[in-house]
Amino acid sequence: QVQLVESGGGLVQAGGSLRLSCAASGRTFSNYVIGWFRQALGKEREFVARITWNLGATYYADSVKGRFTVSRENAKNTVYLQMNSLNAEDTAVYYCAAGVFGLKNPETYTFWGRGTQVTVSS
Repeated sequence: QVQLVESGGGLVQAGGSLRLSCAASGRTFSNYVIGWFRQALGKEREFVARITWNLGATYYADSVKGRFTVSRENAKNTVYLQMNSLNAEDTAVYYCAAGVFGLKNPETYTFWGRGTQVTVSS
């Protein structure tokens, strides 16, 4: 079992930065891939980035590559999503998720947080 809680969302101006946190708990989360997804109003859920807990291997969607960085802090059981150079297209509810074989497809993740709102203003 894995429990996930996102935090760090809020309102930011275009060009600014935010850091989202995903606090994980459970006995088996270290065996999982942790993914970040986002869903804008009226749009489908979109893959953002992922990281493997054990090795820290990362993968990014083309839309955020070079702007976003996913990382983990083992001592705090937390995964971060550092978001830089934000623009209006980044406005969405951001979710973290955990899965044994997490890829880009949301169906490959088993556990989900409740999400945190990120709003980028012009």
